[in-house]
Amino acid sequence: MTKLVDDARAWAFNVLGTPLRTVRVRPVDRAGAASVVRRIHELTGGADGLPLRLWDQTTLGPADAPFRLVLTGPDAVRALLPPSDLRAGEAYVDGHIDIEGDAVAAMAAATALGESLGAAALARVVPEVLRLPAAGADAEGEERARLRGRPHSPARDRQAVQFHYDVGNDFFGLFLDEAMVYSCAYVLDADEDLETAQRRKLDVVCRKLRLQPGDRLLDVGCGWGSLVIHAAREYGVSAVGITLSGRQLELGRALVADAGLSDLVELRLQDYRDVTGRFDAIASIGMFEHVGPSNLSSYFTTLRALLADGGRILNHGITTGRRMSDTDYTAGPPSFVSTYVFPDGGLSPAWRAVQEVEAAGFEVRDVEQLRPAYAITLRAWLRRLEARWDEAVALVGERRARVWRIYLAGSAALFERGDLGVVQVLGTTGDAYGPLGRDWMLPGDVRPGDTAR
Repeated sequence: MTKLVDDARAWAFNVLGTPLRTVRVRPVDRAGAASVVRRIHELTGGADGLPLRLWDQTTLGPADAPFRLVLTGPDAVRALLPPSDLRAGEAYVDGHIDIEGDAVAAMAAATALGESLGAAALARVVPEVLRLPAAGADAEGEERARLRGRPHSPARDRQAVQFHYDVGNDFFGLFLDEAMVYSCAYVLDADEDLETAQRRKLDVVCRKLRLQPGDRLLDVGCGWGSLVIHAAREYGVSAVGITLSGRQLELGRALVADAGLSDLVELRLQDYRDVTGRFDAIASIGMFEHVGPSNLSSYFTTLRALLADGGRILNHGITTGRRMSDTDYTAGPPSFVSTYVFPDGGLSPAWRAVQEVEAAGFEVRDVEQLRPAYAITLRAWLRRLEARWDEAVALVGERRARVWRIYLAGSAALFERGDLGVVQVLGTTGDAYGPLGRDWMLPGDVRPGDTAR
């Protein structure tokens, strides 16, 4: 029931034809709440409905489901009000609801239920939900983003990036691969290990950019430096990586030094708008999401000005799926992701990414959709996080760890059902079209322990 409508007043008015304050219900105390929840469950699917465990250990729904939602108290369902993506996530973070088993399947099933309930079912459900004890106010801790300044100004962009990435290098190290690649892997076999798929992704980016010894590469939003390290070591380029996260920069520079590549790789704490010079190739991996839909034109125009004649750009970014359009986190009601994970970001459809790359003066050379691979990547990250749960809680606290568990699970569910995608767009300038066909950009056979070439 996590996506019934946008808010409680609209919910009651649209379903019952009356404002929320005039809905007549017979409240129950905590002792009577279990019977009301059983009634709601019967109205929303019964034996085939969501697998639940109540606070009194009563179980409802299929016994053999891959997950079970746990209502930790009589006020758990009311904690979802006003119904929204934000409140559903907060109900989990606050501990009103827990998830046992496959969290991705749980997110998918809850979303599907919310979308399937018609007006008649809602008309019966609403008064029952309002009979339940109300949840008390939960403390708003440091897990929420609180940014200052004009959206997408350099100063505020720095705050947004630091909020997300400065959770800590050790925390990200719990679930990322050994190279600390924080973007969609290039998966060819759902059962292969994450390290193999991520090395392959780094190599695919280098192949598509047609990197050659002596080329100068710019990596915008370089993370911990995985791509620039790979490109310098395997392709002999000199590379500059920029980030706005001081913690990323510190560890990234250490990883560069450990690889013996300090003479070829430079990592900077720098905004993309402040970069000067000329580059033969630019990689933008996972940066597209931070820029925001309203700034894509200026973003790609800025990068175009940094490329030498014949330069290439590879934009790898999350896009909205086939049923969605632009989603700007700086506009409209706050979502769980914009509040707790990616403040000030935004997503656009794949066609918009292609359009903006082309409008900035590039010839679009190749477009590749990696949506299924990101669902697999996110599930791998989630498994790793859950396997090291006690360490995660010790590092960042239980509430923030729960933010990340539900974020990874919800994201995987969205990719699996096609609401989100991840697309690589290769753009070229001048006569840099490259060889005919696509064989030259396809990944080679990468085995555990091998280099990526």
